[in-house]
Amino acid sequence: MPVVHHDDVPGEAFRPGMTYQTLVGDEHGSTPVRVGIQKSTPGYRTQLHSHPYMEILTVLEGQGEAWIEGTDDLISLSPGTTLVFPANVKHWFQAKGEKALITYGIHVSPHRIVNVHEVDCE
Repeated sequence: MPVVHHDDVPGEAFRPGMTYQTLVGDEHGSTPVRVGIQKSTPGYRTQLHSHPYMEILTVLEGQGEAWIEGTDDLISLSPGTTLVFPANVKHWFQAKGEKALITYGIHVSPHRIVNVHEVDCE
């Protein structure tokens, strides 16, 4: 797997309005990190969630906003923005505008673990 051609990797629908391409990693945890590209349709918002490890998210295309636990203000997302979510910190992000929000994410773990939280922040 020294070279991954994105066009050769199928996307899978995790939730309505969102597809995810796993570029590095698999369900067996065969790599020390998981890397993928998420495409979120306009209006799509992730659930309030956290991970037991650091997640790094870079915006490639589109516009959006995010919230990170411990902050009062929403964070504007646009190409060239990178968010670093520490382990166990609740967060969400959403696509805004008329185009899809495309993000490149790194999960610093061999397994993708998403802890969804019941109480949502508006």
